[in-house]
Amino acid sequence: MTATLITNIGELTTNVEGDGDPTGLRRDAAVLVEGSRIAWVGSAAEAETHLLRRDSAPQTTSRDGFDVSPSSAGGGGHVQVVDAGGRAVIPGFVDSHTHLVFGGDRADEFEARMTGTPYAAGGIRRTVAATRAASDEQLRTRLAGFVAELHDQGTTTFEVKTGYGLSVHDEARLARLAAEVTPEVTFLGAHVVPADYADRRDEYVDLVVGEMLRACAPHSRWIDVFCERGAFTADESRRILAAGVAHGLLPRVHGNQLGPGDGVRLAVAAGAASVDHCTYLDDADVAALAGSDTVATLLPGVEFSTREPYPDARRLIDAGVTVALASDCNPGSSFTSSMPLMIALAVREMGMTPAEAVWAATAGGARALRRDDVGVIEPGRRADLVLLDAPTRVHLAYRPGVPLIDRVFKDGVEVA
Repeated sequence: MTATLITNIGELTTNVEGDGDPTGLRRDAAVLVEGSRIAWVGSAAEAETHLLRRDSAPQTTSRDGFDVSPSSAGGGGHVQVVDAGGRAVIPGFVDSHTHLVFGGDRADEFEARMTGTPYAAGGIRRTVAATRAASDEQLRTRLAGFVAELHDQGTTTFEVKTGYGLSVHDEARLARLAAEVTPEVTFLGAHVVPADYADRRDEYVDLVVGEMLRACAPHSRWIDVFCERGAFTADESRRILAAGVAHGLLPRVHGNQLGPGDGVRLAVAAGAASVDHCTYLDDADVAALAGSDTVATLLPGVEFSTREPYPDARRLIDAGVTVALASDCNPGSSFTSSMPLMIALAVREMGMTPAEAVWAATAGGARALRRDDVGVIEPGRRADLVLLDAPTRVHLAYRPGVPLIDRVFKDGVEVA
């Protein structure tokens, strides 16, 4: 089994809580990866001793500026020794909210918003038309480009929603294409009511909970609904989530994005893993979240792109709510896949500390996906690691827009 030792880490964010620090920050650290999993975490000073115990003391040679050992690891493999040179290492980002399978472009809408046109959910229908017109191969090629973009920016786990097909055939093919790149596929047939059902919304809801759900459920893990003015009412949303749960899917909700509404309390009542956006919350919404296991997933790229008010993360965290950050990468309201940008915006605009923002973009995203194998650097977890070209995670907010992602490991394999 091939092993990789990353040593001389100046600052390691483990997200293993200790001494009141939920981020489990360690200095002068080392991490040993065996296969796809974390095998050991300790101090850099202990790393050589740990390898010796495994009968694999490295005889290093230089390659690409890093030390590489040809010596054998336990089980007859090789140990590659990566010298972090005092730089920071964090868990791979977990982006728990994206819409990556779509056709077309809506740059003109963005330009109009920058001159004062308000955002409305109706623009989704433009992307639906373009997506329906695209071939599977066109959608697959574009999706592969987005996955490479995610990896380049440190994202190792990501969710992908349907929602730009809004017919049985097109929603099923979006779910199938998404399942080719991630196990975290969300059926979002309830994104908006499509134009061809504009005067027959009851029929469309029947379609979503019936034939469309049956076609998409085999490719999906999650059921989602946009509970919002211009999209779906609370009663419609409740029915859609219940149908998804009956088909074995787990619930999540888009809610409280465009104004106060029922989304948050609907999500909590349904036991949803997360409610996403949370821009407009009243005290009852915050209390409901604080008393539940539902994660508040905040999407600051949306507010950046729509000029809406940013969510108040400080209020949520202080109330005891679990907060995640995600990109909401989509062509209409947040066409960015950059989790470092989400961290910078959360710190600058939403009252989060850099440590809280990094936690929310890693461990928080994992909780929003109900995953306990990612978002944390600890023996037994997946070896999803990001080596920053920076001495500290603070630089992710301190140096916005600068490419600080140096090396990315997913399941122990370097992907960027």
